[in-house]
Amino acid sequence: MAPNPAIPHTRKRPGPGRIRRSATAAVAGLTAVLLLSACGYGSKAADSAPSAAPAASSGSKLSADTVKIGYFPNLTHGTALVGLGDGFFQKELGATRIRTQTFNAGPAEIEALNAGSIDIGWIGPSPAVNGYTKSNGQSLRIIGGSASGGVRLVVNPDRIKSPDDLRGKRIATPQLGNTQDVALLDYLADKGYRVDPQTGGGDVSVVRTDNKVTPDAYKSGSIDGAWVPEPTASKLVTLGARELLDEKSLWPDGKFVITNIIVSQKFLKEHPDVVEAVLRGSVNANAYIKANPDQAKADANARLKADSGSALDAAVLDPAWQDIDFIDDPLAATLQTEADHAVTAGLLKKPDLAGIYDLTLLNKVLQAKGRPAVADAGLGAK
Repeated sequence: MAPNPAIPHTRKRPGPGRIRRSATAAVAGLTAVLLLSACGYGSKAADSAPSAAPAASSGSKLSADTVKIGYFPNLTHGTALVGLGDGFFQKELGATRIRTQTFNAGPAEIEALNAGSIDIGWIGPSPAVNGYTKSNGQSLRIIGGSASGGVRLVVNPDRIKSPDDLRGKRIATPQLGNTQDVALLDYLADKGYRVDPQTGGGDVSVVRTDNKVTPDAYKSGSIDGAWVPEPTASKLVTLGARELLDEKSLWPDGKFVITNIIVSQKFLKEHPDVVEAVLRGSVNANAYIKANPDQAKADANARLKADSGSALDAAVLDPAWQDIDFIDDPLAATLQTEADHAVTAGLLKKPDLAGIYDLTLLNKVLQAKGRPAVADAGLGAK
């Protein structure tokens, strides 16, 4: 698909590595999904069984008895954590009940969406693109934004003092083809390092390691650093790592999508009132986060404890929360730019992303609050 001339590229002009990064972000994610059975992508950790949220309110019921919401127990999904924990979604849904399910990997959430196990989900950009393209545009729509930022490259300062010291080192990412994995691959290419994207071998060893075990891997010395989302990056800093790069520095205005809101097309068609209610709750949750950052941080941490059994220490929670920007805009142009670069680099067959966004209901919610509409970068449903 040709770039939309009305939408400017939002990233800095890419050199060869930058092109690889955006291309790899799309192609590695797509190929990883196609190779699920071969590489185990997205299947490292079991996901929780669905659970009921607080009881529905006494308000009127919308067109669905229940809405099933999926998300990660992760700070970059803070909108969902706060929206569920503080009742922002339930308030808008009235007597329509919520059931929730948490995930540790994007492909598993996409599978759940396709199977009808969830209706709406908070998820990263690469899995959303994967799910849409693999289904030939039939499975999902991106209906809103949730978070930007919250990703850093942190390293052992005794072994790595600058990017020039990365040669021969072992750097962890969460999993093959995920958003952070492809970001690291492109960064390394831009610095002149050669790495095989599938095996992770090369001038720098890219080690795919579950975020849950990355801190232990760092403590044992089996990795020298990691390109990871929050709160894993801040956990490593408490263990003595230091920040070598904040990914925000690679994007104009420091903004790039890290979490979107998706919905199954079937549910959107049959229950637009429910989808709109969830989006109102999301917008209200983000407004609350911005107006009450300390309380919202505590609320998100409480929900994390409820979901995972443990809360984050302040030394991890405080810097991690500060590094994430919770937003309603899905930053669609960043997705368009990545797809354009992938095609230009010849690493991806021309993907048809037309229709991946449907921001109609989000813009209805925003305009009702006197806020401007957000753009779909020419990728909106017709």
